[in-house]
Amino acid sequence: MGSGSGNSENFLQVVLKNFDVLALPLVSLLYPLYASIKAIETKSRTDDQQWLTYWVLYSMITLFELTFAKLIEWFPIWPYAKLILMCWLVFPQFNGAAYVYKHYIRPYYMNPQAAQIWYLPRKKNIFRKQDDILTAAEKYIEQHGTEEFERLITKADREARTRRNNNNYTIFDDDYMY
Repeated sequence: MGSGSGNSENFLQVVLKNFDVLALPLVSLLYPLYASIKAIETKSRTDDQQWLTYWVLYSMITLFELTFAKLIEWFPIWPYAKLILMCWLVFPQFNGAAYVYKHYIRPYYMNPQAAQIWYLPRKKNIFRKQDDILTAAEKYIEQHGTEEFERLITKADREARTRRNNNNYTIFDDDYMY
């Protein structure tokens, strides 16, 4: 009987010594994967932002670790610090990824001067035009609302009809005759 309790104590010691190794994949990968799939299935923009931001930050931390692996080896506390950081980023009680996005990423990204530093002109592509229009429409709706977008479309349609009527000529299109 005594040897049975000794085995459980040894097992407990092994688990506690390797807590970071066991907990880190659960906290940094498994739970975020589950929560990300749930977020995809909801219409909430908040949870999408939380998990997209989390994965960006997770990628940055991973790149940091890969880049400075030899230096990190000198800090035995790193796995525990990383576990605490991941808990803060992941757990809804802290909502750390959303906090980092709101206070650091968004202000930098929304600053037009900062965005211009990273601007790379795109090649003109005839297939991108529709996508660019849809993106602009989505952005307008996000900023001004659906009703304002519908009002803008109605106004543009009215102005286009007025111009066509004033020009007194007929344009034949595949689907419409003006």
